[in-house]
Amino acid sequence: MGSSLFVDFIMTMKRDDSLQSISIILNGKICSYWSTVMKNFLKGKRLWGYVSRTVVKPKNTAKNYVTEMDNWESNNAKILIWIHNSVGQSISTQSVKFETVKEVWDHFQKLYTKSNFAKWYQLEIDIRALQQKNMSILEFYVAMNSICNELTFMELAGLKTCEEYITLERSKD
Repeated sequence: MGSSLFVDFIMTMKRDDSLQSISIILNGKICSYWSTVMKNFLKGKRLWGYVSRTVVKPKNTAKNYVTEMDNWESNNAKILIWIHNSVGQSISTQSVKFETVKEVWDHFQKLYTKSNFAKWYQLEIDIRALQQKNMSILEFYVAMNSICNELTFMELAGLKTCEEYITLERSKD
């Protein structure tokens, strides 16, 4: 029995992970959590450079152009599959028109920055409106902490690039 589990584990480790990605599904809500998890996943696979543009499409003048282009296209396609498999169908269908991971990523960031601002504003309202009422101290703490975590996560995930948010933050000073 123990030997069989070990063999299963080894076989799992050897499988091609070209279709496996993150278990978080982007379904039109907050993109910040999904993008952070996907970013960490791609960094773990040493492929984040395709999004950050530290890995660029080879030029036709490159010494090993055919090999480099084949490698670049293969990795770009693999990441596109991972992205398409981790988003809802309506989101996936709007991203198939893009050829590169960078284009898809930029599209998502542009699409969700404004909606994230609205969500951030709603969370600010929710945190001010939350009252303990019939909740235990623990339940109230968990509810408050959940909202605070969402706010913190959104701020860390890039909402500071939104002009409205920056203006609002400056007005708080």
